[in-house]
Amino acid sequence: MDVLTLRNVVKRYSNHIAVNDVSLNIPKGKIFGMLGPNGAGKTSLIRMITSITKADQGEIIIDGEPLNANHPTQIGYLPEERGLYKKMKVGEQLIYLARLKGLSQRQAKEKLNYWLEKFDITSWWDKKVGELSKGMQQKVQFIATVVHEPKLMILDEPFSGLDPINTNLIKDEIYEMNQKGTSIIFSTHRMEQVEQICEEIALINQGKIILEGNVDEIKNSYKDNKFEIEFDGKIPEDLLADSFTILEDSDKALVIQANEGHDSNELLKGLIDRGVQIRAYREILPTLNEIFIKKVGESNE
Repeated sequence: MDVLTLRNVVKRYSNHIAVNDVSLNIPKGKIFGMLGPNGAGKTSLIRMITSITKADQGEIIIDGEPLNANHPTQIGYLPEERGLYKKMKVGEQLIYLARLKGLSQRQAKEKLNYWLEKFDITSWWDKKVGELSKGMQQKVQFIATVVHEPKLMILDEPFSGLDPINTNLIKDEIYEMNQKGTSIIFSTHRMEQVEQICEEIALINQGKIILEGNVDEIKNSYKDNKFEIEFDGKIPEDLLADSFTILEDSDKALVIQANEGHDSNELLKGLIDRGVQIRAYREILPTLNEIFIKKVGESNE
């Protein structure tokens, strides 16, 4: 079953169509990447899913039910633009946000104590939000996002402002919540983070989905027959003449591209037959960043 289904969703602002007939299924229990350049329509989609704004057309279905007034209590949303009140104390801020998600005063206090202790920040309770660094505020905002144990969590640039140690801390919590059944939509411009974290993605540009699917399958579908060889000895030049193009060359390694009609097995067999000592041989798949740039460029054209 899908945790989220979008059917022909449209959102207009004056004469601008921010989301243009988008249909999408996000499987339950997955970490799903929602990607796109600035102004692509990601934030508009997220705001409709979280009931901040309404779709002008189409359907939004969460866990099998049309979007309704109860769903915001089942969703945790960490926005890119942080939503904390800087003059409020951390404790009263978190209690207030937890109560908005349907927790009682007692439930909120118990769950917040758990998270503050887990992050070793119990001393922050009486600090004003404005006294905290950007990274510290991000940890507070993350707690506000997860305190009510949402079934669907939407994270927009969740690692912004965090140092590597706290990035790994939040990343571990994301994995743990996902393992316990929370479905996660992860929105970021950092493609290397998407490759590490997400199982499936959708790429949005100019309000439309231009690419979607499993991350590994997408990377394999865009591969262009590039290989890296690490070796001892000398590679006979006649092996490379017409079959392969050398892209990078050093004394102990080559990056090559197989020309049309040729494949990597042909070269590997030739190297072994000629007695070249192979230390490593691997296919180079395109990064999501390279695919992102290519697809957005094609879409803009």
